[in-house]
Amino acid sequence: MDKIKMTTPLVEMDGDEMTRILWDWIKEILIKPYVDLKTEYYDLGLVNRDLTNDQVTIDASNATLKYGVAVKCATITPNQQRVEEYNLKSMYKSPNGTIRAILDGTVFRQPVLVNCVKPLIPTWEKPIVIARHAYGDIYKNSELKVEKGCTAELLVTDANGNQTKKLIYDFTDSDGIIMGMHNKDNSIKSFARCCFNYALDQKLDIWFSAKDTISKIYDHRFKDIFNEIFEAEYKEKFNEAGIEYFYTLIDDAVARVTRSKGGFIWACKNYDGDVMSDMIATAFGSLAMMTSVLVSPNGCYEYEAAHGTVTRHYYKYRNGEETSTNSVATIFAWTGALRKRGELDNLPELMAFADKLEKACIDTIEAGEITKDLLPLFCNDNIKPQVKNSRDFLLAIQKRL
Repeated sequence: MDKIKMTTPLVEMDGDEMTRILWDWIKEILIKPYVDLKTEYYDLGLVNRDLTNDQVTIDASNATLKYGVAVKCATITPNQQRVEEYNLKSMYKSPNGTIRAILDGTVFRQPVLVNCVKPLIPTWEKPIVIARHAYGDIYKNSELKVEKGCTAELLVTDANGNQTKKLIYDFTDSDGIIMGMHNKDNSIKSFARCCFNYALDQKLDIWFSAKDTISKIYDHRFKDIFNEIFEAEYKEKFNEAGIEYFYTLIDDAVARVTRSKGGFIWACKNYDGDVMSDMIATAFGSLAMMTSVLVSPNGCYEYEAAHGTVTRHYYKYRNGEETSTNSVATIFAWTGALRKRGELDNLPELMAFADKLEKACIDTIEAGEITKDLLPLFCNDNIKPQVKNSRDFLLAIQKRL
């Protein structure tokens, strides 16, 4: 067959450890034999980030703004142990945080469902999409240890030098800790619009949850901005599409989600979305089956797996030992990016290829050819599952593709 042609490149962001190995195999086995792949390549592996003083992450983000679609491999966010392991010049920030800040995007995470892996919540029949605000809060906090006898205050100085103070706590009886967080109206507005646009695109109801009864200024601001934008810009569009938006407290949302059938978007603040996306992924089966897309308000898309670099498997691989690593979320990052590129460039063959590759993944798992993480979750009494190693799993998908 002739390879499927591309007209505009994807921005390709390579990564670290076991996912970097899978990245090359996915291209070799599942994409390049069928697609005349065009990418603008950026190596976001930790070694190259150190060599470029992390400029490569900024360059990759700006390229995404230029080309509109990116696909990213999982990357290491270094801690002190990683600084020593890689002999780094600095403890670099999260690449995802840098990319999210430059794209001003919202992260949407959705599980891949297969019939032979049943969710832990029996009522869940359809995917639950987590929309995570990708700016501020605890991820851009300032924090201090406080000694006994200190008084901690919030201090705000306006443009004219006038100051407003508010007591945090008087530490008369004990040492303690304090933390300052912030967010910005323009970022919250972008978050709201991204959520509403994605809901319209996917034809899904959207729930937003926070804790405005306790956080009467901070969380209440999120609630108010969502409501103002919905009423002014999206209410009629939602009515026409037959979908719903509503706000509820996050504890109520947790109860509703647990009792639901799925099939909606759950919008969360930054920390809430970070935690709840892992909970949703695990309850649906496996974090290795959770896809992630960063959507910016101006229509840029960056696709990746929701999981990390699978360090433990990488050390085994490096020692020559066999691994059985689930690559589904990384494959779906590629299919999401290829489908979006095909959609934007009017390339129906490329979109169809993405659909077929996803179906081949699901058919392979449902036929019982699986990776080791899915073995305890596999439930089809008519099929005896076969555990494949990392590369053979990809070859099994290729047969069906």
